Amino acid sequence: MTESIAQQEKWEFKINPWITMIPIMAAIFMYIIDETISNVSLPYMAGSFSVSRQESTWIVTCYLVSSGIMIPAVDFFCKLFGRKQFFLISIVIFTVASLLCGLSTSMPMIIFSRILQGIGGGGIMPIGQALIFEIFPKEKLPAAMAVFGLGIVLAPIAGPVLGGWITENWSWHYIYFINIPIGILTYYLSVLYIEEPPYSRRQPGVKMDYSGFFFLALWLITLQVVLDKGNDADWFNAEWICQLFTVSVIAFFAFVFIQVKKMKTGNGLIDLSVLLNKNYFFGTLGQVIMVALMLSSAAFLPSMLQNLMGYTSYLSGLSMVPRGCGCLLASLLVGIVLPILGARVFIFIGIFMLGLGSFVFGFINLQIALTNIALPNFLFGFGMVLAMVPLTNISCTTLRNEQQTNAAGLQNLLKNVGGAIGTSIATTMISRFAQVHQMMLIDGLTETNKVYMDKLHVITSAFAQHYDIATATMMAKGQIYNILLQQSTLWGYIETFRFFALATVILIPIVFLLKDDSKKSQTVD
Repeated sequence: MTESIAQQEKWEFKINPWITMIPIMAAIFMYIIDETISNVSLPYMAGSFSVSRQESTWIVTCYLVSSGIMIPAVDFFCKLFGRKQFFLISIVIFTVASLLCGLSTSMPMIIFSRILQGIGGGGIMPIGQALIFEIFPKEKLPAAMAVFGLGIVLAPIAGPVLGGWITENWSWHYIYFINIPIGILTYYLSVLYIEEPPYSRRQPGVKMDYSGFFFLALWLITLQVVLDKGNDADWFNAEWICQLFTVSVIAFFAFVFIQVKKMKTGNGLIDLSVLLNKNYFFGTLGQVIMVALMLSSAAFLPSMLQNLMGYTSYLSGLSMVPRGCGCLLASLLVGIVLPILGARVFIFIGIFMLGLGSFVFGFINLQIALTNIALPNFLFGFGMVLAMVPLTNISCTTLRNEQQTNAAGLQNLLKNVGGAIGTSIATTMISRFAQVHQMMLIDGLTETNKVYMDKLHVITSAFAQHYDIATATMMAKGQIYNILLQQSTLWGYIETFRFFALATVILIPIVFLLKDDSKKSQTVD
């Protein structure tokens, strides 16, 4: 440990950190955008492969699972190959897998390609985050983290917009082909501008934690299947969901037990001792909750606009642009003002803005235009970056440099799991609230309700001009029922957004549990 710290003190990065930032952020943006760029293209891909829309969701799921499995193993592979070499290997695998995704002609082929793409992308995010904390001096770190935060929040937002535009104007194949020139350029710039300090080079005698890796993979795969299919199977009312969830829980505890047991020897897949750092623990907890809110809202808001309001995939993706504008403005503020006000002030304001945006979303209706959701989307993006950037910064600045790769891997694993759980909970809430409101609304469709009978008479009269009275009446009732389903589904989204606003309240106590050293130059171990 003493020798490693001495090496750190002697090592100085020679290349301008902002130049090094270019290939790092290009790789991170490319990896994150592929989490959401496929979402709006799934109906087109399902048609190409002759599968149902439900089956096509595996195109997204397998990418998330494979990258999630790789993320905590990044520290091991960095020791095995050297951090820079593994970063370059990850870029190559991701780029080649993107080519295979674009060339896919069947469902098995694209699932294999997306798994390979996730394996390549899993190493990019934690290594990039660890590098940023190392190459920037403390006085410049807030500005660097503002750029980093902008990238990780803007990429999921840009994904549906870019994916919708490419799919409608060209073909879904090109949402993967665009990664190829970016990947090649990123590889070249990484070779030139990413330096490798002594403590990040290949280490001899590194052993693979096979048992830990097995239980990690088993935990994440079974958990993802439960989260993806649970709502369709009515959750724990389905026996196979109960069985699979039991396997997932056992695998999780087995994985944690193995990692705790191997902490002393240092041969575990991940080092859980970083969780003993108070700032890291509570900072990571806050990020997990925020990522759950961000990814779940980004997943179902475009879907709501397409299903309820008839938006195209491009227009529904375009609805996320104001969120990106909020992210950009917040990034500028964080980079300039954070060293003055401190992290906790920004986190608190960001949480408030995030809750306010969710609260405003809780009052939408089917008569709104695209511009009416611009304000809450802007507030959502503004609050997300305003809180997320200092939260990431404050959670990792108290760790030593040699801990950064492991800490970033564990943090990103937990954020991935949090995002998956949050999206699944939001989907279930929408479905359940829609059912509740459907039962409430259907009570009003009776012959004693004058408003209902007047509406039924008007619609029946319109249909009676072309059909007999019995058919016209049946069609009128069907149309009213469709309106009822539409309104009850809308209420499902409204109630979910209001719970999002309530969830931000949970984040407030975390702010007071963090030690803010953002205005100091010292590092706390």
